Amino acid sequence: MVAVELTDVLSVGLSRPAFLLAFPAAAAAVWALLYRGASGTASPRSRKWLFAVRVVVVALVVLSAAGPYTVQPRQTTGDPSVTLLVDRSDSTAVTPDVADRLSEDIEAEGVAVRRVPVGANDSSPVGDAVAANLEENGSIVLLSDGRVTGGQSLGAATELARSVNASVSVVSPEPRTAERYVTVAGPEKASLGVENRFTARADGVGGNVSATLTVRVDGEQVAKRTVEDAPATVEFNHTFETNGTHTVTAEVDTVDRFSENDVFRKTVRVVERPEILYVSDGEYPFSEYLGGLYDVNTADEVPADLSPYYAVVVQDTPATEVGNVDRLQEFVIGGGGLFVVGGPNAFERGGYRGSSFASMLPVSIGEGQRSATNIVLVVDVSGSAEDGMRVQKAAALSVLDQLGDENEVGLVGFNFQAYRVSAVEPLSENRGELRDKIRRLRAGGATDIAAGVRGGGELLGDRRGTVIVVSDGGDNPDDAAAAAAQLSERGVRVITVGAGERLNERTLRTVAGGGGGSYFRATETTRLGILFGGAGAAGGSGLVVLDRRAFVTSGVTLTSSPESFNDVSVRRGADYLVAGSNGQPALASWRYGLGRVAVLTAHDGDGTLGGLLQEPDSLLLTRSTNYVIGDPERKATGITGIPDTRVGESTTVTYRGRDRPAVEEPAFRRVGEETFRASVTPTEPGYVEVLGAAYAANYPREYAAFGPAPELDRLVDETGGREFTAAQGTRIARFAAQEASGIRPVETDWTWLPLVLGLVLFTLEVSYRRLQVRRRNTTPDGGAQ
Repeated sequence: MVAVELTDVLSVGLSRPAFLLAFPAAAAAVWALLYRGASGTASPRSRKWLFAVRVVVVALVVLSAAGPYTVQPRQTTGDPSVTLLVDRSDSTAVTPDVADRLSEDIEAEGVAVRRVPVGANDSSPVGDAVAANLEENGSIVLLSDGRVTGGQSLGAATELARSVNASVSVVSPEPRTAERYVTVAGPEKASLGVENRFTARADGVGGNVSATLTVRVDGEQVAKRTVEDAPATVEFNHTFETNGTHTVTAEVDTVDRFSENDVFRKTVRVVERPEILYVSDGEYPFSEYLGGLYDVNTADEVPADLSPYYAVVVQDTPATEVGNVDRLQEFVIGGGGLFVVGGPNAFERGGYRGSSFASMLPVSIGEGQRSATNIVLVVDVSGSAEDGMRVQKAAALSVLDQLGDENEVGLVGFNFQAYRVSAVEPLSENRGELRDKIRRLRAGGATDIAAGVRGGGELLGDRRGTVIVVSDGGDNPDDAAAAAAQLSERGVRVITVGAGERLNERTLRTVAGGGGGSYFRATETTRLGILFGGAGAAGGSGLVVLDRRAFVTSGVTLTSSPESFNDVSVRRGADYLVAGSNGQPALASWRYGLGRVAVLTAHDGDGTLGGLLQEPDSLLLTRSTNYVIGDPERKATGITGIPDTRVGESTTVTYRGRDRPAVEEPAFRRVGEETFRASVTPTEPGYVEVLGAAYAANYPREYAAFGPAPELDRLVDETGGREFTAAQGTRIARFAAQEASGIRPVETDWTWLPLVLGLVLFTLEVSYRRLQVRRRNTTPDGGAQ
């Protein structure tokens, strides 16, 4: 389907444009019939006239087959009414009950109101309620905080509303009743004798109220703090001295609306320190650092027997001195971990290029110099981006500044479809023109990020490269992520940059993940300079985190400035996590078989890791090692693992052992040679024991968030609704009347018109020739049959 906007109120298009390809063949056939396959006495002038008429007839038939249509706004009539969905779930109890007042104000304007209750107690199926009450071209008013705890999401309901051209408006009063709830964050598993960091957080809505936040580990108090504002946090470190399941319980003591969410429970599975092998022909402080966290054995080279180990760490070792590389490959492919740390005797200086050892690594050796690439900058110009278009343009210009002159860059704008703005051309010759075109972009229309992603890929053509999408993320991520994944399969990476007044980072992260790329905030575009050789890549010192969503780099702060980097480049398909400020790859990782491999190339001149061994940078080394270790209990049997959950939500019990557990409840099923699983759903909060292990059942999700949900903004924007207050019943009534008799875009199919015109023209042409025959101006066999 293709369409062209002729004016602000008229668009024309073809629903089946591929049929136009038949025209040249049909025109050639007409020419052959008149000039090569026919006989008679018709003059050359008559034949030319006849050929022209027949070609026009053929063109009209082909045009009809292509399905012409127009789209223009038209006035529609209707009977104004309001479907008012009233959320009655507990999370709305902290806001004023305005349903009766709102209904009366709307009905006072002569607009009928149909009230539909939604949810109750700890159940908030708001998305299901919106979907169930949608009508084509209809209008819904949702009185809710938008906190969905069951059924389909508001995002899914938004897509359904768009598909039937229905609008959803929202009334979401601000909370007035004080409410506090507590959560705990920290590791799910911990090693025996290793210090771990935990955070207890008291959050909520309403006015400032005094609350006491208390934290206990295995029943013993470890922290206590009086808090006034929300949110407030208590951070603490703890070292577990015994194996098994331990408990961390946080409680907030305050006077508020609900008591269900005053206690949060967390379990921590403490295991023996995993055994790792440290391989190096030198003595480095990193070995001692690892010894404080894991059970470390050291060796000069990789031995034949790696069965006791969870991971192997190789530091500053030439390829010829690594040892039994074949056994190491088998170890990693089978699920083991490998962490390779660089230095003056490794990578390009250690003979890694072309070696079996290097084949396992997520980097190529001796290719650290950046090469030019093809880039398409895709900018969101949809209606959802209109309010923040200034921010969008600024972000796009900032991205452009980070692209080095050696790249070839093109530009695409998109709303519900993609628009080619500038071809992919050398940036050194085109930077000023691209800047001007970005500044002149104008917003309008619905949002379809998938169309933008596909448009960027089409502009690249058969070339490999990168599509950089600048958007506020105001769309469903599924289609866009699928489009990005298709590009990734043909060697095109998709990077997203979030910019706009109302930003949906979740969507943009999902799209980037589908396209094998990373998500950057508009304030982080200088990191693109490290990837693409622009202004952000020059000068400076230190390390830059490129992907903060990865386990290894999440929450990591880097302050050190390594003296050297090995000369490598990150392979396609690997996760590029940390770079030097001048663009040198510092840390990358990937999966190799069933195992995990990480590579660190940053080091000091003497091969040590310098400031990376000091806090806060040392967390990067710990996370990298934990990443390659994976599950520290994967070798054990006869153990049970259960993630924490909430009341009413199921969790999976996993038992690893030779025989099925001899219990009636829960019912275990075999999922592997020595793996059994069962599902349990708690009905009460607390700690629950299963097969000697315990999990935490916390308060229902209904009590874990209060106030208007961010997803309400997108619901309103994408469906053409409005945000109202509880005092705007009159405005709601007027909006309903406008929606019922509003001007809407209407598509008209014109397939019949060119067909009729072709038939009329053909009839007139035949009639004219017959008339000429009768007047003896030509002959019946004049080559026109």
